[in-house]
Amino acid sequence: MSRVFVSAPIPQSALDILNQAGLTVESYSGDGLITKTELLQHVANIDALITPLSTQVDQDVIDAAPQLKLIANYGAGFNNIDTAYAKSKGIPVTNTPKVSTTSTAEVTTGLIIALAHRIVEGDQLMRTKGFAGWSPLFFLGHELAGKTLGVIGMGQIGQAVAKRLAAFDMRIIYTQRHPLPAATEASMHASYGTLDEVLAQSDVLTIHCPLTPDTHHLLGAAAFKQMKDSAMLINAARGPVIDEAALLAALQRGELAGAALDVYEAEPHVDDGFKALNNVILTPHVGNATVEARDAMATIVANNAVRVASDEQPLYVVNP
Repeated sequence: MSRVFVSAPIPQSALDILNQAGLTVESYSGDGLITKTELLQHVANIDALITPLSTQVDQDVIDAAPQLKLIANYGAGFNNIDTAYAKSKGIPVTNTPKVSTTSTAEVTTGLIIALAHRIVEGDQLMRTKGFAGWSPLFFLGHELAGKTLGVIGMGQIGQAVAKRLAAFDMRIIYTQRHPLPAATEASMHASYGTLDEVLAQSDVLTIHCPLTPDTHHLLGAAAFKQMKDSAMLINAARGPVIDEAALLAALQRGELAGAALDVYEAEPHVDDGFKALNNVILTPHVGNATVEARDAMATIVANNAVRVASDEQPLYVVNP
């Protein structure tokens, strides 16, 4: 009988699928995130590992699981897993793409609106000293209409964000390795540009590219100097795409008008310098934290475990 270890609490719907298929399921029930030592203790005799992107699955973990036939990552990203080593062992690694698109696009849009209109800053003000009353020049933000949204990475999430912000009458410019088909660009009123062009033209810059060796610290001190002093930066993709030390320095020097971060370079650690800035919004990696998205993700990982147990190929393999 196939044995599955689930290394973090996930929706009950996933456990129901696994149990109904007759798989033997063990779930981590400790406080907080599972440690590497605890993970190593649980994987010796398992056939499938279901794990969140907050858990590192490295060579040690893979070597400790000689029967392992599947690593099902609960998340669209998979940089927490040594996919190349898993492939060398004949172990497919899967992720949960597509189902996070709507939630992450909505969160990104919300962060952009909140940053431009200083909504979080206003909430903090009202919870502390309050305000003296309406005044023509008090607490001014900026409208999005007529501004330029720059998108780094025009995949499913990037396109979903672009469509939403186009409805706010923003001009859309994007960059990635290859332009989208003309018809797709036209549907979003978007135009393709080089990274330098996107950096220079954006009033709001949002990141939606994957984390790879090529995109690690894609945005650093040089990039921030290319951007407008009035520009705002949003990251709901992966923390290490940004050199956070350089971003903090740019914000402190006034080289950027603000930033909203949902992901962090050394997650879950957040530099105290960001916390001290009123023009920075910090959220705890909630891009796909909706009931709908998490249930859909649960269905994917559970069904993939069932497929492998039935000698079928899993879906969404990232290391073919």
